Amino acid sequence: MTIVNATDQTLESVIKENRVVLVDFWAPWCGPCRMLAPILEDLDREMGDKVKIVKVNVDMNPVSAIKYQIQGIPALRLFVDGREVQNIVGVQPLHILKQMIAPYAAAV
Repeated sequence: MTIVNATDQTLESVIKENRVVLVDFWAPWCGPCRMLAPILEDLDREMGDKVKIVKVNVDMNPVSAIKYQIQGIPALRLFVDGREVQNIVGVQPLHILKQMIAPYAAAV
């Protein structure tokens, strides 16, 4: 799979149409968000067949940021079957993201 950008109008459908979804709430001015981007690209290369990675720019999509109570970025939310199961704030190393996703991705 490839990393996709979602908007306030498309985020819910992306979450519902895919079994395991990792949403990255970010902004272009955010240094840690830029640090996380290549880690997410590596994650997509390694686990893209098991998880859909979605990016949501909080500056351009404030409704989603409010709905998911994003107070700091980067903020990652993991959804399984349309339900949020985990969340984490800040840059995380690849192995932590893989550990977070693995229990849910195993059944894919």
